[in-house]
Amino acid sequence: MFAHAWFHIENESEIASPALLLYRERIEHNLKLMIEIAGGAGRLRPHVKTHKLLPLIERQVELGITKFKCSTIAEVEMCAMGGAPDVMLAMPCVGPNGHRLAELALKYPQTQFSSIADDEATIRTLASAAQQHNVNLGVFLELDCGMSRTGIVPGEAANFFVHVIKDTPRLLFRGLHAYDGHIHNPELEVRRQRCEEAFAPILAFRKRLEGEGVIVKELVAGGSPTFGIHAAQTDRICSPGTTVLWDFGYGDTLPDLPFLPAAVLLARVISKPGKNRITLDLGHKSVAPENPHPRVRFEELPDATPLMQSEEHLVLETERAHEFLIGQALHGIPRHVCPTVSMHGEAVVIENGSATTRWPITARNRKITI
Repeated sequence: MFAHAWFHIENESEIASPALLLYRERIEHNLKLMIEIAGGAGRLRPHVKTHKLLPLIERQVELGITKFKCSTIAEVEMCAMGGAPDVMLAMPCVGPNGHRLAELALKYPQTQFSSIADDEATIRTLASAAQQHNVNLGVFLELDCGMSRTGIVPGEAANFFVHVIKDTPRLLFRGLHAYDGHIHNPELEVRRQRCEEAFAPILAFRKRLEGEGVIVKELVAGGSPTFGIHAAQTDRICSPGTTVLWDFGYGDTLPDLPFLPAAVLLARVISKPGKNRITLDLGHKSVAPENPHPRVRFEELPDATPLMQSEEHLVLETERAHEFLIGQALHGIPRHVCPTVSMHGEAVVIENGSATTRWPITARNRKITI
C-alpha cells in the first residue's frame, strides 16, 4: 500500500516512532520557490523559527540568502554559526538578552546583528549592551500594522523613537519592521486588500522619515500568508517562515502559494481498541496541540476522525481500521509545523526515498553557547 507515494521510505523500519521526517527534495523545491516569488534572494529575510536547523541556514546562504529573522537568541546564534551576514532578532530585548546579543556581536564579528524596538526602555537596553561591549547593534523600529501584539502605531512617538535610535552611540537605525500575522484570509483579493490597507500608514510613515532626511535602509514586511503580496512590491524585504516546510493549515487556506509539505510525522499503530478504532503513538508531545483537531492529517487516512489525544496517544476512528496492522506506519502532515518541529530533538532527513541522516534541531533550546 502506498509503495510509490512521495512519503514512502525504503528503510522506514529503521526509524523509531514518533519521528519528525524532513523530505530534502521538497525543501529544495520550497527554497527555490521562495526565491522565485521574491524575485531574488536579496529580497528575502526568511524567519528561521519554523525549522530551527543549522543545515537549512547553511543551504539558504549557499542559495544567496544573506538576511535572516529570528525569535530567540539561540536562533540568532545558529544563523551566525551558519555564516549568515545579517541577522535580526524580531523580539524586543528584555532581561539579559541585550547583553547576549552584544556578546554574539563580539563572538561573530562577520555578522551584523540587529533587534527590534517599540519603546524607549528597549532602546536603552540595547544601547547599554552595545556600549558596554563596544559593539554596534542595529535597531529596527517595530511598527504595529493592525495585529496589536508588539509595535507602535506610526505617528509622533514613532518618529521620536527613530531619532533617538539615530542619535544614540553604538546603535544603527536599520529601518522598519511590520508583521501582519492577523491577515490570512483564504480569498487572495480580500487578503491583498487588507494587506494594502494595513501597510498604507507604514508606507506613509516611511515617506515622512525620508522627507526628514532619514535613510530607511530596509522595510521588513509580512510573513507567509502575505508573502506573495509583499513580493510584488519591490520597495520592501519579505520574511516568510513556514514556506520552508509548509503545513496543511496554510496549505488549505492559501492555495495561491504552491509550496509543498516537506515535514511529516511518522507514527505507528500501537493498538486497535474497538471496532473502527486505531491508536497511534503520536500524542500531543509530538505534534503542536494548540489547534483543534485534526492537528495532523494522515496521508493514508485523510478522513479519519480524531477521538482523543493524550501525551503519547492519538485515537482515530475510521471504517478502514481493519486494513491496518499493529506496528503499521502512518505518515501525517501537521496543521502547524513551527511548534511541531520544536517538540522533537532531531529530524530524520529523507532523500530519494530513503532515510539518510539525522539533524539535531539546533535552536530547539533557548541557548546554544550565549
